[in-house]
Amino acid sequence: MARRSARPIPANEQLLEAVSTQCSACGRVMWADYTNYRTLVTLSGLLRLRLRIRRCPNAECSRFHRPYRPEAEGALALPQHEFSLDVIATIGALRYIEHQSVPEMHRTLQARGVAIAERTVTGLLERYDELLALSLTDTERLREITAREGRVILALDGLQPDVGHEVLWILRDCLSGEVLLAKSLLSATTEDLCALLRPVAEALAVPIAAVVSDGQRSIRLAVAKALPGVPHQLCHFHYLREAALPIYEADRHAKKELKKRVRGIRVLERQVESRSDGEAEVVRGYCAAVRSSLADDGRPPLHASGLRLHERLSAIEQSLAEAEKKGLYPGR
Repeated sequence: MARRSARPIPANEQLLEAVSTQCSACGRVMWADYTNYRTLVTLSGLLRLRLRIRRCPNAECSRFHRPYRPEAEGALALPQHEFSLDVIATIGALRYIEHQSVPEMHRTLQARGVAIAERTVTGLLERYDELLALSLTDTERLREITAREGRVILALDGLQPDVGHEVLWILRDCLSGEVLLAKSLLSATTEDLCALLRPVAEALAVPIAAVVSDGQRSIRLAVAKALPGVPHQLCHFHYLREAALPIYEADRHAKKELKKRVRGIRVLERQVESRSDGEAEVVRGYCAAVRSSLADDGRPPLHASGLRLHERLSAIEQSLAEAEKKGLYPGR
């Protein structure tokens, strides 16, 4: 979709000069020929770049009159892109760390003052995946990182931000924290996962000491086939989650029963909708506190949502009792 309004004037401007002034082909000094202007959308606002372009004046050189742009430009943005790399990195973090959908990422960026279309978020997410895949093909860099520990403890897990879409499989070294491979797959059969594990094992210069995963059957079979003899166990979180499953079910049932007791808050809110006195404000405040308590799901198994709801409702009940004693609220 074409832009419907004029672009705001950038508040910041930065001049970029080429570090290298000699032609890489003939060695002669390149002349500063002209200046290009480029506007980037960054997390901190619009940034206007002034780029001093150099060109080789040697007519016999293979790079005669070919533009040489400042090297620092590539650290700020991709070629022919309106949005800077920090915006692309933020979109990747929102997707794969916070598991946000495209509409959620769009709202988050707009809340941070980034003027961006939802369709553009999808395009920049694709650029992030391409950059990630490119960085993971640097075998020498991965070998240097893993060689410091002398071994690799491999973590294998699949991420599916949207239901029905491809699963992004991540292979990560637990010791260095480095991602060794990231690839999207439509299926997760044993053969598919073996095709992920074998190239990583062959590329590393150190042995894989162990593998941790969620214990999925296809993963167990793939590890046994692709990495014979390597120990394989459940990660701590999945082990704890499976052990706490009975407690989680009891807590979920308790939360459901607690919710039944506070379903009447909408009736109270309707009774004071047209009022603006102090008592009505108090009622609305307590109703908002109850709604906030109901929306807090916690992070099981370490933070039981039912227990948290009980604690917050008990605190609200105690506050109501104290307010009634002080005459701030005539009754419940």
